[in-house]
Amino acid sequence: MDNRVIIDADVLWEESFEKILELLENKRYFQARDELLKFNAVDIAYMLEDITEETDIDMTIILFRLLPKDVSAEVFSELSTDNQVEIVNVITDKEIDFILQELDFDDKIDILEELPANMVDRILEKTPKNERKLINTFLNYPDNSAGSLMTPDYISLRKEWNVAQALEHIKEVGMDAETIYTCYVRDNGRKLLGIVSLSTLVISSDDTKIMNIMRTDYVYENVFDDQEDVSEDFKKYGFLALPVVDNEHRLVGIITVDDILDVMEEEATEDIERMNGVIDFENSDKGYLDKSVMQHALNRLPWLVILMVAYVFTGMLITGFEGRLSEIICLVAYMPMLMGTGGNTGSQAATLIIRGLATDEVDTSDVFKILWKEVRIGALLGAVLSIINFGRIIWLDGNDYSVALTVCLAMLFIVIFAKVLGSMVPLLVKKLNLDPALIANPAISSVSDIVALSIYFVMAMVILGL
Repeated sequence: MDNRVIIDADVLWEESFEKILELLENKRYFQARDELLKFNAVDIAYMLEDITEETDIDMTIILFRLLPKDVSAEVFSELSTDNQVEIVNVITDKEIDFILQELDFDDKIDILEELPANMVDRILEKTPKNERKLINTFLNYPDNSAGSLMTPDYISLRKEWNVAQALEHIKEVGMDAETIYTCYVRDNGRKLLGIVSLSTLVISSDDTKIMNIMRTDYVYENVFDDQEDVSEDFKKYGFLALPVVDNEHRLVGIITVDDILDVMEEEATEDIERMNGVIDFENSDKGYLDKSVMQHALNRLPWLVILMVAYVFTGMLITGFEGRLSEIICLVAYMPMLMGTGGNTGSQAATLIIRGLATDEVDTSDVFKILWKEVRIGALLGAVLSIINFGRIIWLDGNDYSVALTVCLAMLFIVIFAKVLGSMVPLLVKKLNLDPALIANPAISSVSDIVALSIYFVMAMVILGL
C-alpha cells in the first residue's frame, strides 16, 4: 500500500515563502538561499518579486547575489524590469557581464532598453565589436515593432546542403539557437529562400538536398511591422516561430511564441483599458500597484471630462422637457432604468464586436449580417424586458396602462437602437483603419443615454399627449 502524501504545490510555496521571510528577518541569508533553491528559476523569480513587496529590494538583492551563477542568470531574465534595473545598479561589472553573456539575445536587448544610457555605454564598451554592432542595430528598431521583438539566434541552412550536413550543423549550433524546430534557408546574400522543419529533416534520407524539401510558401514579418500585427499572425497560423526580414528580404532574425505571449498580454490589457475609458499616456508596462496615484488619475481623466460634457446635453434635454414631465411626475422615476438599460445593452454589443474584430470572427464586410442579427437580438431582449416592466408598472407601481405602454415601447426601441449603435460604431472605426478599442464603452453609454431620453420623450408626447 502506498502511504505517500501528495502535498499541494501552493501549500509548499506558502510554507517556503514564510520560512524564507523568517530566515531573512533573523539574517540567516544562506539558509534562506538554500530554501529558495528548492524551486526552479521561474518560481525563484516570482518568489523574489514577492519578497520585494513584503520587505524591500535590498533583501532581494542579497538573495540574488547568493544564488549560484548559472541559476542567477536564468532568474534574472524572469524578473520584472524594475527589479532588473535595481539589481544591475548595485552588482559589479563582472557580475553584469556574466549575466548578459548567459542571457538569450532578445532578453539582453529587452534589459539594455530599460537601463540608463550611461550604464548601457559601460556595458557595450566591454562587448566584442561584432556583438556591439548587432546590439546597436537591434536597439535602433522602433518600439513595438517586429524588429524590437526578434532574436538573431536561429538555425540557418544552405539550399545546396544535404540532410546529413544540415543535421550535423544543427548539432553544432543548436544549443545557442532560440529554437531548432524550424530552420531557415538563406543564400549567400542572406536573403530568405525558404524554411524547413526539424521533423522533415529527421524523416528525410541523408542525401536529400535541402532545396528539394524546403517550403517556399512561408509566412514572414518585416522588421517594421507592428507587434500587434505580428501577434495576429501567430494566432492565425499557430506557429512556434516566424522569420523577420528587412526591406531587401534579408533574414535578420526570428520571433518565437514565448516573446509574442507578452505582446498578446500587453495588447489585451491595452484594449480593456481603452474600452473602459482608461488612456495610458506613458504606454507603460507597470502594474496597477506600481503606478502612482497621479498617473492613474491622468490616465482616467480625459474620458471622464468628455463624458461630463456629453451629459451636459442630457441635462439640457431633461430641462427642455421639464415642464411636461411635471404633468406626469411618475415618468421621471423610469428615466434611470431606461438610460441604464440602453447603456448596458450597447456596451454588450460593442464588447462582442470589438472582440470579434480582434479575433477575426467578424469583419467590416459583415456589416449587414451583424446589423440584422443585432436588430433581432435587440427586439427579442427589448420585448422580454418590456413585458416584465409592463407588469411591474401596472401591478406594483399602480400606474395606468398609458404610462406602462409609454415606458415599455420606449424600452423596446431603446434596446434595439443601443444594440445597433454598439455593434456598428466599432465596425465604422475599423473601416477607418483605427483601433476599435478606442471606442470606450462609457462613450457608447453616454450616446445611448441621450438617445434613450429622446425616444422616451417622443413616446410620452405621442401616447400621453404631453
